[in-house]
Amino acid sequence: MTADLKTALIREARALGFDTLGITAPDAIAGARERLQAFLDHGAHGEMEWLADNPPRRADPRVLWSEVRSVIMLGVNYGPDENPLAILQQRDRGAISVYAKGDDYHDLIKKRLKTLARWLLAQAGEGDVKVFVDTAAVMEKPLAGAAGLGWQGKHTNLVSREFGSWLFLGAIMTTLDLPHDAPEVDHCGSCQACLDSCPTEAFVAPYKLDARRCISYLTIEHKGPIPHELRKAVGNRIYGCDDCLAACPWNKFAQAGNEIKLAARDELRAPKLADLLKLDDASFRALFTKSPVKRIHRDRFIRNALIAAGNSGDVTLADDATRLLDDPDAMVRGAAVWALAQLLPEEEFASRAEQALRDETDESVREEWQRALEIQPAY
Repeated sequence: MTADLKTALIREARALGFDTLGITAPDAIAGARERLQAFLDHGAHGEMEWLADNPPRRADPRVLWSEVRSVIMLGVNYGPDENPLAILQQRDRGAISVYAKGDDYHDLIKKRLKTLARWLLAQAGEGDVKVFVDTAAVMEKPLAGAAGLGWQGKHTNLVSREFGSWLFLGAIMTTLDLPHDAPEVDHCGSCQACLDSCPTEAFVAPYKLDARRCISYLTIEHKGPIPHELRKAVGNRIYGCDDCLAACPWNKFAQAGNEIKLAARDELRAPKLADLLKLDDASFRALFTKSPVKRIHRDRFIRNALIAAGNSGDVTLADDATRLLDDPDAMVRGAAVWALAQLLPEEEFASRAEQALRDETDESVREEWQRALEIQPAY
């Protein structure tokens, strides 16, 4: 009976738009708690305090819900239809991570999970379910590996033999005792292409990430100024980073996703930095409606765009950076100072700094001016 139910479940999941499904036991990720605690003890989670909130609950689904008997892991392919690294050569454009160029996957996948969960209970005639998409204390990647969807590569992300690096994950926990799948084995071998590709050397060792150096963390989760020593390495990445994902050789088997709502919007494929730097709060929210990008809000986004402008070598962006010296947000003003220091000749920058230091009252922005004056190279 349960085997037939699982077969029907897979069929229904496919009909709803899921590309892969596997089932595992709630106790299948042995050692996850110790690995998570070591990550936290090292401080590698940075400002992501939600990761440190009740680690035992995150590392063991039974702590989150004692009645769970099976964990159904599902994946939706979001493979790009173009080389995600090509835009890194277009320095006057902003690079947005593949996953954020379309609609927010959280909304899309959660609705489908709920529909599938209701279907499952109706077919079983008993049981209970809970659904999760990346926002609860659930370690989706280890669970997906245990359920046979793929394995966690040396970059700590899930790798699939069929879909490469490009899977959104969702989970259905249930009190039903369903047949479990065999876990996927690690197929990384001696390859370390993902580690070698990281612009900021965020991997302290294979399978160990220091999020504080990760560009995805810096452009999305980090709330303050981006550390000076990492700004050049950020390049033109304004939301997330795909380098380690795109470098994986298993992507040769990947295919472009076919979910229209997750497809890249034309206006987000290669947006001009000059246009992005002009966004106020209202225009930011309009451009990124339904997009994951909206979660970082306008000020953090403009911070990112200013770092990209400073790295662009495009002196025409100096006018936008100059205008943003008067932005109400101190973090934006500080990033504008750094961008100008990269774009303007030394004498012109120094003349602007003299007046700015008389007018600026925020100490962090004053420090940006002073630091830039000390280290700016002569032209």
